Amino acid sequence: MALWPIHKLFGLKRVIMSTYQAASGAGQPGMDELQEGTRAVLSGERDVADNKIFAHPLPFNVIPHIDKFQENGYTKEEMKVTWETRKICGLPDDFPVSCTAVRIPTYRAHSETIIVETEKPIDIEAAKKAVAEAPGVKLVDNTAADPPTYPMPLTATGQEDVECGRIRRSEVFGDYGLEFFVSGDQLLRGAALNAVIVAETMALNGSLSKVPV
Repeated sequence: MALWPIHKLFGLKRVIMSTYQAASGAGQPGMDELQEGTRAVLSGERDVADNKIFAHPLPFNVIPHIDKFQENGYTKEEMKVTWETRKICGLPDDFPVSCTAVRIPTYRAHSETIIVETEKPIDIEAAKKAVAEAPGVKLVDNTAADPPTYPMPLTATGQEDVECGRIRRSEVFGDYGLEFFVSGDQLLRGAALNAVIVAETMALNGSLSKVPV
């Protein structure tokens, strides 16, 4: 969601992402395995947690593997992120997008590091303004505060809006690149809440009345 206002403002040329996905991405069994495994290790019952849902123990660990590996070396989840990014932003099928998906030991809210190369020179303040005004996105970006504020699963959990922050000029792409970080509760955004928003929109524009019963 945070990519769209950036694309409208500067035009995307290429996108590189790393996603940090919570245990809830694997459903309740994934959350239960994280909770029980963490308890077992902290209590001294085990040195390393058991794992059945995830490929490796998740407590006190990160796993760079979500879904099945494909012939190109990416996982299915990484390719899904690539395909969805192109579709949502209206980009061609060969638009360069790359993703690494990592499972992390948190209950809820997925996060992403996003690096983009743009068609037009970037303006940091304009980028922040566009993000702040975008529907469904909340600008959380004050690194001078005490404590500093930026997107985190802890603060994004239970929120309808996706947090976006750490917006900065890319040292790789220079004046034609941005880097930023996002966190969003995937159990709301991308799931139940999106269904509600679509239904409300259809009700307002009269589409529901045209649906055959």
